Amino acid sequence: WRQRDNRKIRVGSIMMTARTKNKDPQLRHPMVEQLSQLWRNKTAIAGLVVITVFVLTAIFAPLLSPHNPLETELYDQLKPPLWHEEGTTKYILGTDELGRDTLSRIIYGARVSLLVAIVSVGLAFFCGTLLGSFSGYYKGKIDSIIMRLMDMLLAFPYLLLAIVVVAYLGPSLQNAMMAIGITYVPRFARIVRGSVLEECGKDYVMAARAIGAGNLRIIFLAILPNCMGPLIVQTTLSMASAILDAAALSFLGLGAQPPTPEWGAMIARSRGLILRAPWVMTFPGIAILMAVLGFNLLGDGLRDALDPRLRD
Repeated sequence: WRQRDNRKIRVGSIMMTARTKNKDPQLRHPMVEQLSQLWRNKTAIAGLVVITVFVLTAIFAPLLSPHNPLETELYDQLKPPLWHEEGTTKYILGTDELGRDTLSRIIYGARVSLLVAIVSVGLAFFCGTLLGSFSGYYKGKIDSIIMRLMDMLLAFPYLLLAIVVVAYLGPSLQNAMMAIGITYVPRFARIVRGSVLEECGKDYVMAARAIGAGNLRIIFLAILPNCMGPLIVQTTLSMASAILDAAALSFLGLGAQPPTPEWGAMIARSRGLILRAPWVMTFPGIAILMAVLGFNLLGDGLRDALDPRLRD
């Protein structure tokens, strides 16, 4: 009986220890704690929901769109939205000056905006991470050359620099994505450089050098994985800025060209109808607002979750 009682006491103590470890935030895996912190941030979850809706809308655009976004109906020009006294169920958000369905064009515009954000930020992420890691690791002349180049890019207003690049390459959606990506490279390069400089003096980097690991192996397999926190936050916030900048370039006629359903181009074409048919430019503006707001809210939540100094 004493042996059975001792076994029960041991099993009970083991279970209590396991429960204590699971409840104590300091004993949990850092990723679990970060996800828990992110889940407790209601604004970040709201941003994640908005982004999820935005992504699903872009993926399933052919299923969600009630009409062809490029199809014109001259007899249905400037139809008001459904809740207007002259509105119809055929066009829920009304039509534009060519009789094209506004809702369908907004849905397909989500694809264009998401594509611009992914491509431009991906280009900036790759180039900025590469330049920043080499600059912070090798230091010396390489650091001076790369950082002075980044300072030159930062000296120009980013939107003006994007306009100059697109004007040189020619107005198109592809050139707009390239221009936005170029203007965002210094952001990632400076963040990566600062993180690499901080990590280079730590023991695990010295240990990797001591066992004969190459420089590229140390940079990409040892240092960069420990710098991903600030990069993830910057990527999320840059996605919001890319959507806004793409809309600005399209509004100026330097981005997506007609008849591509892009939110900024839709606003540009309908700016002369703001008093006669305000819905034509109001709904694309709301779409831009919601997409940018979603990425910004998620970026702020990720910053709070990945930075231990900002945790509760």
